[in-house]
Amino acid sequence: MLQNILSRLDDSGNLIPRYTPPRCLLERQAVGGCTICHDVCPHNAVLTGLAGMSIQFDPDACTGCGICVQACPTGALEYSLQPTLQNVRDQKAEEGVAAGEGEASLTCPQSGAGGPQLPCLGRVTPALVSASGAWGTPLTLIHGDCETCPVGAPDVPQRLEAVVAEAQQLRAATGKPARVMVRAATPEDAERAVRVSRRGAFGALFRAGKAQLAQSIPESPLPFVDWSEPEERTPEEWKWRRLTLKPAPAADAPVHWPAPVVDDTCIDCPVCHNVCPTDAIDRQIGDDGGVSLLLNLSACTGCMACLRSCPPQAIHEQTEWFPAAFAGPILLREGESVM
Repeated sequence: MLQNILSRLDDSGNLIPRYTPPRCLLERQAVGGCTICHDVCPHNAVLTGLAGMSIQFDPDACTGCGICVQACPTGALEYSLQPTLQNVRDQKAEEGVAAGEGEASLTCPQSGAGGPQLPCLGRVTPALVSASGAWGTPLTLIHGDCETCPVGAPDVPQRLEAVVAEAQQLRAATGKPARVMVRAATPEDAERAVRVSRRGAFGALFRAGKAQLAQSIPESPLPFVDWSEPEERTPEEWKWRRLTLKPAPAADAPVHWPAPVVDDTCIDCPVCHNVCPTDAIDRQIGDDGGVSLLLNLSACTGCMACLRSCPPQAIHEQTEWFPAAFAGPILLREGESVM
């Protein structure tokens, strides 16, 4: 019974992802815009339009595969990460992991494999892979025949490999890479058991009750982000990427985290601040009329809309930062009076 309950601990009650317009580069009117979600959707379920109605979903076409969420560069589209993260952590068998033998797995219904399922492994993101590394939990991602799958897309295995590579870049600073395997299901996988630690069993049952309750009511999207709360502007994906930098990197260990830097050709205009999808770039005007640009590195998703939109092309990408850069705002630019 427990195995059947645990296999449903995902976000399957929300096929259509939450859309946060202020994080969308179309809504931000960034130069070049962004149509990635539309381009990668294998079912033509994502529709793009004008500002104010930039992203819409065809509920009859959306399968909840999550490929659009996986590809979104700003977190404008997202599913709840918490159930899947907790699921992976709960699969740690106390004795097995201590002996170096335990592992967690995620699979899809099309694979025929036993164990916890997502509607499609297109929902797996770098934060999830990095979390498994932080917890020391080997993770196996088992997919079915993606070529014929009606839920996802033929290139899901390749997308998973790219996700793993991105997570490993992040984890390089910790000196503890994630142990993760992406492979096709085998007949033996049908007998895979769901393992949870004794500590996690009660929590798993509690969440299962909530999941069963959710199945008895109509589907509903995640709650809207309260944009008046600055901490909510950062997508959960990037919050978890930062949280999973464990063990803590050494002070001189560069962390892979693409973000902007500004050179002296900056004209102190507000464009970079205006297009930033998470308000990671803060533009402040001092009492003397001088302009300061500050960067909240933890909130930056690395979308580089600021770089593409900068009129004098004064912004450049920096891919690595020392851990101290996450401690507080980084002064990108201190300009002269614009008043």
